[in-house]
Amino acid sequence: MTQPPRSPCPSGPTGPRTIEDRWEQFYRYGPHAVLTLSVLVGGVAADLIMTRTEMYAAGVLVAVAYGLQFWWGRARPRNVPGGPAGVAYYTARTVLALALSWLNPFFAIYAALGYFDVEPLLPRRFVRAGLLTTAVTLAGSQSGGLPPASLMNWVAFCVLYVVNATLALFFWQVGMREEEKARVQAETIAELERTNLRLEQAMAENAALHAQLLVQAREAGVDDERRRLAAEIHDTLAQGLTGIIAQLQVVTSLTDRDPETARVHLDRAAALARHSLGEARRSVHNLAPAALEHDELTGALEKTVAAWAEQHRVRADFTVTGTVEPVHDEIAATLLRIAGEALANTGRHAAASRVGVTLSFMDDELTLDVRDDGRGFDPAAAAPASRTGGFGLGGMRARAERIAGAVEVESEPGAGTAVSARVPLVRHP
Repeated sequence: MTQPPRSPCPSGPTGPRTIEDRWEQFYRYGPHAVLTLSVLVGGVAADLIMTRTEMYAAGVLVAVAYGLQFWWGRARPRNVPGGPAGVAYYTARTVLALALSWLNPFFAIYAALGYFDVEPLLPRRFVRAGLLTTAVTLAGSQSGGLPPASLMNWVAFCVLYVVNATLALFFWQVGMREEEKARVQAETIAELERTNLRLEQAMAENAALHAQLLVQAREAGVDDERRRLAAEIHDTLAQGLTGIIAQLQVVTSLTDRDPETARVHLDRAAALARHSLGEARRSVHNLAPAALEHDELTGALEKTVAAWAEQHRVRADFTVTGTVEPVHDEIAATLLRIAGEALANTGRHAAASRVGVTLSFMDDELTLDVRDDGRGFDPAAAAPASRTGGFGLGGMRARAERIAGAVEVESEPGAGTAVSARVPLVRHP
């Protein structure tokens, strides 16, 4: 009654390839075969249940039925059999089958076609009427023929009609449910295909984004390494060379007047050169400063401050507050480099008479303060980085930011300078 959903079906090279194609063949040629079968069966019993007049009438109706089937075989559109033509064909065939079954109950074989193609031929609102009409013909033939000849025939007709109508409507509903299920499955499969397509597109976009992120990560790594090396060179080679130049300038002015003092400055210049060479090598290998090899942060800072005071002949005090704890190597190296840069700036520019360096241990952070009583400057007017300098303040801030810290500078002309670095207290593992 309900055309089965389309599904693959293996067959020979010239035969129908799907169940849908097979039903199409049945709808087109099956009525001819069923009509012929009903004629043969009805003809065998014709002498027992039909008069000669009824035989003539049945012959005419059979001829009309064959003509109807040949017309429909040529006029029937493939796979779209409904419409006005389909309704007219179904109605004419049902009337012919009812008339033939009235004359000979065995023609109900032909009438049974109304159960199979009612849905493709009739609009959905008329399908139930088509099934109930076909059930009349089938129930009449099963109860002994139409019209019922006795009360018992009428009772049998009514019972058989209820059975035929109930079964026809039941299987029609089952077919509709299966059709709806197949439709939902088809829509689900189509939605899954669309989802898979979107997923493939998203995966392709993610792959392209991943490749882009890898390129950006490599570029960021290169830039970060360049900044690291620039800061290391500035904090080691540049400061060392500056000290060497200062010592050599003193030697130049004292060579003739005070050879012993000149020798002292030459020794200092050689020591600075050796120290700078060692720090350069350590920077290339990304190692901690040499001052941290044998001392903790506090000891290394104390020695750094003392060496700076001796070199510049300026009073420099180092103070530690809070509970001293061993800190992570990266934190220690960063604070030591910041202290060295701040002291170097003081030695080059401040003309200070006193310097104070304070390291403060707090609950979750370290603070390094470098203060001097020098000439000071305007931080807002500080010279930007160039080939001749200007890397000091920016380098200190970059070092602190690399470990989630910050550097603040307070200064004004004639009032000294205070450099404060605040970094997280990450304890040594």
